[in-house]
Amino acid sequence: MKIFTLFLQLAKSLGTAAAEAAPNGLSMSNVTRLWEGPSLATHAEKASAALLSGHVIAVPTDTLYGIAALAQNNTAIERIYEIKRRSSTKPLAICVSTVEDIYLWGKVTVPHSLLTSLLPGPVTLVFQRTKQLNLAFNPGTDLVGIRIPNEDFIRAVARCCSSPLALTSANISSKASPVCVEEFSELWSKLHAVFDSGHLGEHLESREGSTIVDLSHPGTYRLIRRGIAYEQTSKILQSYDLCLTD
Repeated sequence: MKIFTLFLQLAKSLGTAAAEAAPNGLSMSNVTRLWEGPSLATHAEKASAALLSGHVIAVPTDTLYGIAALAQNNTAIERIYEIKRRSSTKPLAICVSTVEDIYLWGKVTVPHSLLTSLLPGPVTLVFQRTKQLNLAFNPGTDLVGIRIPNEDFIRAVARCCSSPLALTSANISSKASPVCVEEFSELWSKLHAVFDSGHLGEHLESREGSTIVDLSHPGTYRLIRRGIAYEQTSKILQSYDLCLTD
């Protein structure tokens, strides 16, 4: 009888551990912890290989967890909208690895030094799109938001792909933006891979996401979303004599 009781206690303990390891009973087989195993560069190569094969993955940024696909791949973009249950009229941002890459995809209206003052960082800059960007990507607008997160892994992935990444928060539309992978466990089975960098951000403000600023008109800026870096971003923009417009 004592042996049987001990067996039940052991089984219960193992069951609890499994539940903690796999929220909602989902398998963690496609979750890669970036602090384990090979180098960050190796993980980035794995992620970029998945993207170049047309898959959708989850990645950490400097604010939230996002889901990413190649912006130049129409099928992968459609998959992002399906996974998030997002309206096709809502545009996605792109992520690139360096400030120099911005010029390939957006018509820059501000000095290079302004870009380097803001990026990498939790800011999305909106410009007129160039012809090089996939025509089927955000077809309802001639603008594009461009991100360079201050996060080594996602920048390494973008660099390995040599192509812009479509990027949006890793949540079903209208739900809270996630700062840890467990918060979007319901999406794991729909993603080719989930790259886990632990809990992001030290404050609740991280959930606000990046500050989004429209710089498509020379000499002015328009605030689209306040985000986490509003005050610092505004100071930098005003130091370049840009005027805030509605």
